[in-house]
Amino acid sequence: MGLALLAASAVGCAPAVTPPEPRPAPLVLPTPILPRVHLAPVNALVTASPFTVGMDSTLPARLDSIIRVGIAEGASPGAAVAVGRYGRLVHLRGYGTLDYAPDSPPVDAATMYDLASLTKVVATTTVAMILEEQARLDIKRPVHLYLPEFDAPDKAPITVEMLLTHSGGLEAYAPLYLTYRGRADYIAQINARPLKSIPGTATVYSDWDMVLLQAVIERITGVPLDQFAAEKVFHPLGMSNTLFNPDTADAALRHRIAATAMDTSRGGLLQGTVHDGNAWALGGVSGHAGLFSSARDLATFAQFLLDGGSYDGVRILAPSTITRWTNRQSFLSSRALGWDTPSATSSAGRYFGARSFGHTGFTGTSIWIDPERGLFVVLLTNRVNSHGTSNRHVQLRRDVADAVQSSILDAPLIDWEVRR
Repeated sequence: MGLALLAASAVGCAPAVTPPEPRPAPLVLPTPILPRVHLAPVNALVTASPFTVGMDSTLPARLDSIIRVGIAEGASPGAAVAVGRYGRLVHLRGYGTLDYAPDSPPVDAATMYDLASLTKVVATTTVAMILEEQARLDIKRPVHLYLPEFDAPDKAPITVEMLLTHSGGLEAYAPLYLTYRGRADYIAQINARPLKSIPGTATVYSDWDMVLLQAVIERITGVPLDQFAAEKVFHPLGMSNTLFNPDTADAALRHRIAATAMDTSRGGLLQGTVHDGNAWALGGVSGHAGLFSSARDLATFAQFLLDGGSYDGVRILAPSTITRWTNRQSFLSSRALGWDTPSATSSAGRYFGARSFGHTGFTGTSIWIDPERGLFVVLLTNRVNSHGTSNRHVQLRRDVADAVQSSILDAPLIDWEVRR
C-alpha cells in the first residue's frame, strides 16, 4: 500500500533558491534486512501482525513499555496509538485514562482527543486541496482577492500559498480571545496588526494563517468549514469520531472525550470544549484548531493519504495533489503546503526520511507518514491536562516514532537526523 503516493513523488517541486551547503550523508545503521514482503492489495485498513508487514513482532510490547513509562513520568493521563504499514493496522491501543481523576474511564481506540493544530492538516489543508483540484482555489493568488476586507497595504503581497507555508509574515500568536469574538473581528484584527517580516522572506508558524485560510474556503464554498469537511472528507472516509464541537450535553459522548485543561472562566474542566482560546472565541470551528478525533479515525485518514487519495473505493484526491502538497516547498524551511516535514530534533524522531510528512498539536497530538515505507504513526495525548503542561510528551513522540521505524526488518534503518 502507499504505492500510488510514492509513484507520484516526482511531481513535487521547490522554488529556485540557492542550494544549502552539503550535509553529511545519512547514517545507515547495521540491521538485518529480510526480503521485502509481498502482500495482496487491500483498499481499506485490515488488522495484521507486525511480522506480516516486515516489522519486528516485539513492536507492540515495546510500544506498551514506552507509553506506560511516559504516562508514569507525567506526559499525560492517557494516550492512544495507531501504527500501520502497507494497509495493515499492526498496533491500535489505548493507555491510561481520560483524566487524572480516580474514576476516569480508560482510553481506547475510539477515545476522542482535542487535536489542536492537527486541525490544520486533517480538515483545513485537505479541504483546500479539494478546492484546488476543483479549480476553485488558486494558491498563487493574493488572499485579498478572496477576502476584500483583508486590505491593509502591507498585507497585499500575502498569497494563499504563503498561508500554507507560514511565510506570509504574520505574527505567531496573540490572545485575541480575551477581547474579540467571531470571524469578522478576527480578520479585522489580523489585518490591522503589524507584520513580523516581509511576506515571503521568513517562516513563522502562525495560527492566523489557517484562520485566514478558513475564511477563504468559506468565501469560496459558501459553506462552514466543519460542514464541508464532514461532507467531503470525514463522512466519505467513515471517520465517525471526527468532528468539531462535540455535543457536551450528551453524557455518553462526553465520557469518550479526553479532558484537557481546567478553565474556570469556561465552566471548569474542558472535556469536549476546544482547549485553544482563539478557536473557542471563533465558535469552536477554526482553521487552526477545534477538531476532535480518535486514533482509529486518524489511522484511516493516514492510510487514505498513503493510498494516494482514495480509501475503501472512495476517491477524494488525486495522488499527484497529495505528493505536491506534502513535499517540502523550499530549502529555507521544513514546511510543505499545510503539512510539515522532518527537521532537526523533530517529533518524527531520527528515522523518518525527508519524503515523510506530518504535524503536531499543542494538546499533545501528532501524526507522521512515511510514503517510502508505506508507514504511519499516530500518537494522541492530552498533555495539557490538569497536572500541567509537561514537556515529557516531546520525548515520548520521538521514542514512539523511533521504535516503530527501528522495528522494520525489510529495509535499512537510516538515521536521517544527522543531515537535517
